Amino acid sequence: MLLSPTRRGARLARLLTTAHLGEWGLPSDSAAQIVAELAANAMVHGRVPGRDFRLDLTVHGGGALLRIEVSDARGECLPLGPADTAVPDGDCESGRGLLIVEALADRWGVSPGPFPRKAVWAELDLVP
Repeated sequence: MLLSPTRRGARLARLLTTAHLGEWGLPSDSAAQIVAELAANAMVHGRVPGRDFRLDLTVHGGGALLRIEVSDARGECLPLGPADTAVPDGDCESGRGLLIVEALADRWGVSPGPFPRKAVWAELDLVP
């Protein structure tokens, strides 16, 4: 899905995730929160005027794995990876989105390209 890098686009990404996963019979709470955080980051840090961000939801392994991928047009602006995510000061009003993703996802990371894009992805194991 292509979505505008606006607050409305980020909200729509979360709502569409909940709707699609509900249709597929998959749990959506953690996935919706991850999508909300990644879409908000695409809106704030990945925004390029006239360019949308992309949300991809894919299920692998017969429903055992959900992969969430949000890509934007700011490939030169890479977030820190999972091992480098730092806790912001208690007074900061932002900077906790990837910590939330790290807490909810089983795995997450950043994939560059194709230029000028990058994708931030998260995976959820749906079967214990």
